[in-house]
Amino acid sequence: MKAAVYDRNGGPAVLRFDDVADPELRPRGLVIEVRAIGLQGGDLINRRSGDLVTQPHVVGYQASGVVRDVGAEVDDFEPGQRVAAVMMHGSHAELASVAARKTWPIPDDLGFEQAAAVPIEFGTASDCVFEFGRLTVGETVLVRGAAGGVGIAAVQLAKMAGATVIATTRGTDRARRLAQLGADHVLDDGGDVAAEVERLTDGEGAHLVVDPVGGRVLEESVRALAYRGRISWVGNASAASSPPDLWPLMEKNGQINVLFFAMEQARQPDRTFRLVADLLARVGDGELTAVVDRTFALADAASAHEYAESEPTFGRVVLVT
Repeated sequence: MKAAVYDRNGGPAVLRFDDVADPELRPRGLVIEVRAIGLQGGDLINRRSGDLVTQPHVVGYQASGVVRDVGAEVDDFEPGQRVAAVMMHGSHAELASVAARKTWPIPDDLGFEQAAAVPIEFGTASDCVFEFGRLTVGETVLVRGAAGGVGIAAVQLAKMAGATVIATTRGTDRARRLAQLGADHVLDDGGDVAAEVERLTDGEGAHLVVDPVGGRVLEESVRALAYRGRISWVGNASAASSPPDLWPLMEKNGQINVLFFAMEQARQPDRTFRLVADLLARVGDGELTAVVDRTFALADAASAHEYAESEPTFGRVVLVT
């Protein structure tokens, strides 16, 4: 099969489109013919600095496609079925070996490209807002980096749950699109976000902050937090090299939950499987929207990685085979 592979860590230029061996079918797994790959922030991080557990390495957490082969211990999938799946690596290829417990049927009305932008993004956002964030009706939610995959999902989920949603981004077009997806207020990430949140909430602050950015942004999220508020910290998109100063959180008796959705999938497979199945159904029904910023051919994976790292995207960058 063809795949986007690399032999050493580095910038997007380390990726090349090459022939590699087909993946092995595992007894409790599937081999899928990949149709679309949702490019994750973790894919970029792993390409830059992650372990190369295969040689050459095929990076990638999430894909959608069609079942080609079914493992001997799998009863609930069949060849030809349209599915979305997550994996620790291997999505940037024409074929992928995936675990059945991390694979979901795609609703009939949902395309491959949108389906490849749902499980990790919406599963993570849902846990940030509900499982760990414990959102209740009438609270105010601040979503940082809201134009990313997790941010777009969090804006929609929080709004539908009865929250007042404050989103942050850069650029008027992205602000307009976030408002269309449910944000009540959209703030410029380049301004004094904490001061604006205080103004919008009459001095109270946000009850819940969803922060996939980290670094100095997380420090500002603490400043924007209400007394006894909660933060769901879900990533380091800022690539900050030093830990944020969280001492001011103590003055608010606030809480930070650090969330890694893959760990939840490993430790709570039944709950997370049901969660993603429900989210896929809601996207398929049109209740929620999975946003694709731009598509690239798998052969152009290096260009896709470069674009995702250098351009102000809105939603997911997707590779197609």
